[in-house]
Amino acid sequence: MKKLLLILVLAVMCSSFARAGYFNSGLELVKKENYVTALNLLFPPFATSNDGVEAANKGDYKAAIKIWRALAEQGDDDAQYNLGLIWGKVEYYEEAVKWLLLAAEQGHEGAQNNLGLMYIRGKGVTQDYEKSAKWFRLAAEQGNVNAQWYLGNMQRDGVGVIQDYKEAVSWFRKAAEQGHADAQWSLGAMYLDGRGVTQDPDESVKWYRLAAEQGNADAQWSLGSMYSTGIGVIKDFKKSVDWYRLAAEQGYAKAQFELAQMYREGKGVTQHYKEAIKWYRLAAEQGYAEAQNDLAHMYMGRGGDYKEAAKWYRLAAEQGNADAQSSLGSMYKNGYGVTQNSKDAEKWYRLAAEQGDVHSQYRLAQMYRRGDGIAQDFKESAKWYRKAAEQGNMRAQANLGTMYGNGLGVTQDDKEAEKWFRFAAEQGHSEAQYNLGVIYEKGQGVLQDYEESVKWYRKAARKGFANAESNLGVMYANGKGVTRNYVQAYMWIKLALRHLVGNGKKTSSKYLELVAKRMTSSQIFRAQNMARDCLRTWYKSCN
Repeated sequence: MKKLLLILVLAVMCSSFARAGYFNSGLELVKKENYVTALNLLFPPFATSNDGVEAANKGDYKAAIKIWRALAEQGDDDAQYNLGLIWGKVEYYEEAVKWLLLAAEQGHEGAQNNLGLMYIRGKGVTQDYEKSAKWFRLAAEQGNVNAQWYLGNMQRDGVGVIQDYKEAVSWFRKAAEQGHADAQWSLGAMYLDGRGVTQDPDESVKWYRLAAEQGNADAQWSLGSMYSTGIGVIKDFKKSVDWYRLAAEQGYAKAQFELAQMYREGKGVTQHYKEAIKWYRLAAEQGYAEAQNDLAHMYMGRGGDYKEAAKWYRLAAEQGNADAQSSLGSMYKNGYGVTQNSKDAEKWYRLAAEQGDVHSQYRLAQMYRRGDGIAQDFKESAKWYRKAAEQGNMRAQANLGTMYGNGLGVTQDDKEAEKWFRFAAEQGHSEAQYNLGVIYEKGQGVLQDYEESVKWYRKAARKGFANAESNLGVMYANGKGVTRNYVQAYMWIKLALRHLVGNGKKTSSKYLELVAKRMTSSQIFRAQNMARDCLRTWYKSCN
């Protein structure tokens, strides 16, 4: 009976609505027994915005649009808002902006918030951060939590507004106290960094936890980091792993990376390299450069799959990861997983070196000094040695000292040579210690000082540096900087002869013969035993 009545109504209205295209749609809805929407199509003035929502929820977007348009054209802000949303959903952004603007100008908070998003993303309008901030503020002041969070982000970053951490905290707090998980995480971060509030790790943990318990992956990762470092909580690797895992299982790349690290190092879980590789790969496949780099390290160290390692180093290197660029440079230099190519090695070393990677700066300097597959260039070599040396790399410091001592790529300068040799020597670089001994023995750029010379020869000799062992022996034989002692002289020269070659070995052998002529057989026997004890104890007992 109900259906029959509606069909009669439709028949009566047929002529007046057929041209507008409502009749056929209405009839189809009657057949499906969707009577409310059918009547709304025939009599739009009686429809409500919720009727459009009902149609949209049933997947009938065409009917929803017709209902909303009729209402929107009469000034219904909810209909205008819904019409804006549905046009945005199908990517008709200009049409979406048109309706959102009409609703926003009537004070509709949802429309104001979404209009803010359209301006910040440049969809349907020219991107305009100031206008975005304006609409977010209007919505936020009406209590729209999403707008409060967006506005907080803009205040924090100084986008479209003057940067103001306190204002950012105020908006984050308003949204966070209404249970907005992203705002809770953002507020936690402000407390952790002490931006706009007094730094308070405990308060940070509180907000992170509230967001994390709602499933916010950022907060889960952050809470994992707090437990890993013991900031704001008692350090607990197991809890750290639990939070990292929750975020990682949501596909959060940073958490996948951190979880891989935990498995690799056996922190909070049993050490498990396969599990580490699994999580590194999941993060790496999302383009996370650190994971790509560490996954490559795993392939280099576990089974030596150089091709797979080179693949992941390249992906990370192309994103600007300096460690990966440096490693890829070494792959090309040595022909691991790729065809050996010195020019490609130089290219990747340079990219990493320009980012301040000290190892690449040193390797690049070495290549230019030796002309290793590229044109030899002492000036370029000295430049990169200096950059690495200034970062404290002792090998670079030692080599820069040599460059100054010999005037290679720089003006010869004994004082500069001594300075850089000392920097390296004080870090334990044996060749630099030896060179510093030579400088003080000969008085090159410094006052001649045999005691200082002996001091540095001894340091290098105790590391097994043959030239230093030989020179220390000579100093003992001549009583320079030390009391003359032929037993010590014999022992040190004897130790040096194990590694000396060529003219150095001939000269030291002759000197050993001269020393031996001044010794008794028992002294020689004692010196030989001392040399054996010295080697047996790794130079700890050489007296």
